[in-house]
Amino acid sequence: MLTKQFILKKIVQALFHIIFWCGVLLFYTYFFAVDSEDFSYVLSFSLFLMPITIATTYVFIYKLIPEYLITKRYFLFGLYSLYTIIISAYLIVISVLYGLVYLSNFEYENMAPISKSLLLVAISVYLVVIVVSAFKLLKLNVKHTEDAKKLETKILETQLKLKEQELRYLKMQIHPHFLFNTLNTMYGFALKKADETPEMILKLSNLLDYLLYQVDKPFVLLSDEVNHINDYIELEKIRFNNSLHINFKTENILENTKIAPMLLLPFIENSFKHGSLKNGVLNVGIKLYCENKSIFFEIENSSNTNTTSESGIGLENIKKRLELLYKDQYTLNITNNNELFKVNLKLNSV
Repeated sequence: MLTKQFILKKIVQALFHIIFWCGVLLFYTYFFAVDSEDFSYVLSFSLFLMPITIATTYVFIYKLIPEYLITKRYFLFGLYSLYTIIISAYLIVISVLYGLVYLSNFEYENMAPISKSLLLVAISVYLVVIVVSAFKLLKLNVKHTEDAKKLETKILETQLKLKEQELRYLKMQIHPHFLFNTLNTMYGFALKKADETPEMILKLSNLLDYLLYQVDKPFVLLSDEVNHINDYIELEKIRFNNSLHINFKTENILENTKIAPMLLLPFIENSFKHGSLKNGVLNVGIKLYCENKSIFFEIENSSNTNTTSESGIGLENIKKRLELLYKDQYTLNITNNNELFKVNLKLNSV
């Protein structure tokens, strides 16, 4: 169904073409009137050339250029262009004969001087064709550039959406994994009716608030992340009781430094989950500090195996998140031996 906007566009386009061809007619009249005072002859000769010029021009800009030149079918473009030039050249010859036979009654001297030259008449016609074709090529090139930019933008938007979906998927895996461990601990304490249960519920409440309202943000303040790490550590202290020795140090935590939420906690959770007791105690050391606009995170725990700590959903997800959020902006080193499991992470702060 034709819309008003479409019809208006076509009317404007038609008016533009009419004005342009009137300009070409004016050019022909002025050009062929040089050294001639017979305006009637010049006008009639120019009018006779107009259909030839219009037909040749439209064949090039609406058929040959879009369908053959732009699509890189160069052989067919050259072949059909040659056919078009031959036919138009024949019609140009007819126009010169028209000027001689009908407009000047076989009186060669009565012809406008420029119209006597087949070469000059051909040049005037093909000059218009070349100019219009060049404009058409420029217009198509601009359109192609705009389409390429739009396509590139759509591709980038699609990639961004995919990354966002992947991040949400990774976070969905992290949250249940973390909550499962914590709720299991609380369940055990509730069965024992331990005095620490209310404090655990409060700490968990703070963490849930963080998970529900902060973790969907792309970045949060590093100080907030530290606070929730402290809550998590307190929960683990209650769970491990006297079998945990942990040292968490923070230095130079600037107020405006930001980090992706829940980025560091899986490393800490991994240390508690896969760390090994030495002499009945799990030793965990954590250090977090900022230096030269970078965030440094170090964590180590006692270990007696080479097979556990580098596996699991938590660390695999965190590696993927680092690649998505800090691509080429982070350094992660994980070392594991029979005595110690250690993680060193460096992030360029945002």
